[in-house]
Amino acid sequence: MAAISIQKREPLSIPVQAGATILAIVAAVVVPQIFHWIGKVSGAGTAPGIAFSPMHLPIIIVGFLAGPIAGALSGLLGPVASHFLSGMPGGVQLPLMMAELFGYGLAAGLLRSVKAPLLAKTLAAMVFGRVLRMLACMVAFYGFGLEKIAPLGIWKSIPQCLPGIILQLVLIPLIVFRVENADKALLMQSS
Repeated sequence: MAAISIQKREPLSIPVQAGATILAIVAAVVVPQIFHWIGKVSGAGTAPGIAFSPMHLPIIIVGFLAGPIAGALSGLLGPVASHFLSGMPGGVQLPLMMAELFGYGLAAGLLRSVKAPLLAKTLAAMVFGRVLRMLACMVAFYGFGLEKIAPLGIWKSIPQCLPGIILQLVLIPLIVFRVENADKALLMQSS
């Protein structure tokens, strides 16, 4: 059995982490609006936004690139900013999305230094976020009596969100790989 290997990575400065967090929050508001606009123009309504889960992309990416604090904060604040600027996610879904995206960003950030394929780390972050959402749903359902919130709804929604899951598994490793290699190339040029 192979042991988990942690690779040494230089921590990012606070201003860089703050900038990455702000950029991810902005992307978490803007990218879903593009998908909703496509749905409106094409007559598909909100279906593209639901199917592709575009808010997940910037949160997981910032976790991998900037670490767990940037990932977790953008995961918490991205849905809040989107809610107040666009009304989405709705009030009942907001805390559930916050828990889920917090999990994505935190897990991606914690996995940032783990030596493993980016695809596997992306999948692990996606599972962790969905587990946190399920736990939030259980608290809402059993603790607060919100019967519209199904504790296992996140797992039942996977077929509906399959296009987004595939998109995330393809784009996130590709983007993270490209950004990290571009950063390494810049460091080598400046030496």
